[in-house]
Amino acid sequence: MARSRARRWAVYGTIVAALAALSVVDPAGLRKYLWLSREVDRMRGENARLAAENASLGREVRALRTDPAAQERAVREELRYIRPGERVYVLGEGAGAGP
Repeated sequence: MARSRARRWAVYGTIVAALAALSVVDPAGLRKYLWLSREVDRMRGENARLAAENASLGREVRALRTDPAAQERAVREELRYIRPGERVYVLGEGAGAGP
């Protein structure tokens, strides 16, 4: 009785070991699981970065809707508008700068 039980456990152990080896070797097995796990971690990090960027953009939108100073800053920076009487000095190399 003890001998047949030991033999049965040996067969079960052999089957489990064979399945584990197949899982490691099979491209859809353990290697794919590990790759997908790393991909999930990467995506979580990217999602956190995007959530922070969305929050920042949301604050900027609220400021542009309500704060005249923020509106003026955006217009001056993005559209390069200047007030009458202001002088603009461009420093650095531009497309029309000569040698």
